[in-house]
Amino acid sequence: MRVLAVDDVGPALDELRRLLCAAPGVEEVETAPDALAAVRLLQASAFDAVFLDIAMPGMDGMELAALFTRMTEPPAIVFVTAFDEHAAAAYQIGAVDYLLKPISAERLTAALDRVRRFAAPDPAASRPPVDALAAVPIELGGRTRFLRRDAVRFAEAQGDDGRLHPPEGTHLLRIPISRLEGHWADAGFLRVHRGFLLAVARVRELRSDISGGLLAHTDVGDVPVSRRHARELRERLLDAATKGLFE
Repeated sequence: MRVLAVDDVGPALDELRRLLCAAPGVEEVETAPDALAAVRLLQASAFDAVFLDIAMPGMDGMELAALFTRMTEPPAIVFVTAFDEHAAAAYQIGAVDYLLKPISAERLTAALDRVRRFAAPDPAASRPPVDALAAVPIELGGRTRFLRRDAVRFAEAQGDDGRLHPPEGTHLLRIPISRLEGHWADAGFLRVHRGFLLAVARVRELRSDISGGLLAHTDVGDVPVSRRHARELRERLLDAATKGLFE
C-alpha cells in the first residue's frame, strides 16, 4: 500500500509517518506539510490512501478531500484530527475513517483494514462506493453519533436534507434522500413517494387515507405512497413476506 500523510504540524506529521511505516502492509509513505504540496504529489503519482489533517492554513483538510474525490481514481481518505466535531461532514464527503489524535497503532491498523476493503480485491471489478452508509452520522447536542440503517423505518425529504425516522425520535441528516436511495435500495429501501424512502420490511400494513390514497403503516408513523409506486410496493411486500424478511 502506498500512502500519503498530510499535516502542517511537523512533529505530528513525523509521528504519523512513523506509525504508518511500522504498520503491516504499508510499503511506502510520502508526506506533505500542506494542501498544495499534497495536490502536487497526487498529480505526480497515485496513492492508495491519504491520511489527512483537517485544521491547516490555506486550504483545509475538508476542502482538500473534496478536491480528491473529484479525481478519476480517488485515493481512500482517512482524516486524522484532534477535533471530533467534523466527523459528520467527513463521512458525508466520503471518508473511509476518522481518527482522533493521539492515534494508537491498533486504531491505525483498523483504519488501514478499512482502506483495503475500500479497494476492490479484483482490479477488474468496480470499486464499491466509499459511503455505503450502513450507518449515518447525526448531530445530537453538539456530539456526533451514528444511526444504523436497519433502525430507520423511513426517510423524509426536508428541503435539500433528509429526516430519518427510527423508533426513538427523528434526526436531520445533511444528505438528500435521493442520495440515500442510491445507497439503500439494495438494503430493502424503496422510494414510494417523491418525498419518502421506505424500509419495506418495516411495513406493518397498507391503509387508505380519507381521500382514498395509499398509506404504508410503520410503528413510527404512516408513509404516503404515490400511485406510480403502489404496485411496486405491493410486489416488494409480497416478496419480503415470501422470504420471511418482516420483523
